[in-house]
Amino acid sequence: MALEILAWDTQDYTFLKKILLVLLCVILFLKIVRYMFGLLKEEKEPITVLVTGGAGQIGYALVPMIARGAMLGPDQPVILHMLDIEPAAEALKGVKMELVDAAFPLLKGVVATTDVVEACKNVNIAVMVGGFPRKEGMERKDVMSKNVSIYKAQASALEQNAAADCKVLVVANPANTNALILKEFAPSIPEKNITCLTRLDHNRALGQISERLNVHVSDVKNVIIWGNHSSTQYPDVNHATVTANGAQKPVRELVADDNWLNSEFITTVQQRGAAIIKARKLSSALSAASAACDHIRDWVLGTPKESWVSMGVYSDGSYGVQPGLIYSFPVTCEKGDWTIVQGLKIDEFSRDKMDKTAQELVEEKELAKSCLN
Repeated sequence: MALEILAWDTQDYTFLKKILLVLLCVILFLKIVRYMFGLLKEEKEPITVLVTGGAGQIGYALVPMIARGAMLGPDQPVILHMLDIEPAAEALKGVKMELVDAAFPLLKGVVATTDVVEACKNVNIAVMVGGFPRKEGMERKDVMSKNVSIYKAQASALEQNAAADCKVLVVANPANTNALILKEFAPSIPEKNITCLTRLDHNRALGQISERLNVHVSDVKNVIIWGNHSSTQYPDVNHATVTANGAQKPVRELVADDNWLNSEFITTVQQRGAAIIKARKLSSALSAASAACDHIRDWVLGTPKESWVSMGVYSDGSYGVQPGLIYSFPVTCEKGDWTIVQGLKIDEFSRDKMDKTAQELVEEKELAKSCLN
């Protein structure tokens, strides 16, 4: 009888041990899951973004977009550096006050300064909005001379103070040539890290096609802006498609009006900035700021599969474009790097347009050189 009781107690004890072991395993598993979720929720290190011309119209539209996550994503904290000239110091202070008042959760710090060295300190991304605009009665050489001086100074400050992997987007006109000047005076910044904004023109082209076909703009893709961010740029739809009823169709086929695509469409995109100034009495600040966010976001986070965007980048000779120019090409982006889309068929009409805008960039480059001398 005693042996039976002992055997029963032993079984009881073994069963109890098993239950305790299972409970310990469950607790340990829950702790691991909790820890993993904690890692997922762990905040990223802030990225420092410089905006020059921070008190200007585009800067004023751009900085809240960056602070809200429109440029780098909804979970990426940022530190904003804003630079402007001395006469705009008080206005810049006001922009900083508004950023503080907006209480953006992603905004981890704001520097508002007229000191170019302080502004460039440890920046990871530089959006160069500030520049000298062409005024009535000014010659092209006068404007170029002013911008050469500005971009030479800012390039030197970036060269000496920015983060080693700093990415630069030039917005101020003449954007392509300003980017070229910056590249010249910031030799340690890789040529692939210096770009200019033609995404605004790209977005304008998408908008014109979507309105013409009465489709959502997100259904239109793979338009191209070739060349200079100027009135010689070439908006090209020969490789663009529209998704309709679940199938992709060429834009040319759906528009079915080559005369419009080869004339009015091109001039509308080329002269859209001037049309907005005429209507608004001010430049296109909102759309430029939005395009700058699009440009950086796709560059850093990547372009969608089977899609490309337009970026002003350093020419390697692709499509017969003179190496060494900052020229707008169709590009795809992955892991923070861009690649020019290769192998697109170029017809005679396109070739002529692409060569003309390239020639203008050659002339601008020579003009910039003469200003440097």
